[in-house]
Amino acid sequence: MAYWLMKSEPDEISIDDVLALPSIPWFGVRNYQARNFMRDGMKVGDGVLFYHSSCPEPGIAGLAEVASNAYPDHTQFEKDSKYFDPKATQETPRWMMVDVKAKRKTRLLSLAELRTYPELADMTVLQKGSRLSITPVKPDEWRFIQKLLKEQV
Repeated sequence: MAYWLMKSEPDEISIDDVLALPSIPWFGVRNYQARNFMRDGMKVGDGVLFYHSSCPEPGIAGLAEVASNAYPDHTQFEKDSKYFDPKATQETPRWMMVDVKAKRKTRLLSLAELRTYPELADMTVLQKGSRLSITPVKPDEWRFIQKLLKEQV
């Protein structure tokens, strides 16, 4: 099992939105490294830290899991989509997505709070210049965050 942090802007898709649905396709990723994480790394059942970004208080807002294997992102083919890619074809899609299923909303573990724990100092999301929408989470980081969420309800 692997673990991931997946960023979403809450005014587009929030943890509450995902909780209201059986699962949601994680479309619109247009970074090759993040695409490769979905295509080559993610498996059904992997753990997800659902992270609210580009908002007044960014941070982990919930827990989720990967609910499908990677498949072509349909928005790359839709000419009226802001995610349209004229170089993508049905035969050779460039962009992938997975479905994500919310497990539960948590208290907000803000970016500022995450930075206070030495146990998380190497976490990718905390590194200067880290802007990827999907990043791997190490098992020890996952366990530490799970412990924080259980202890500080």
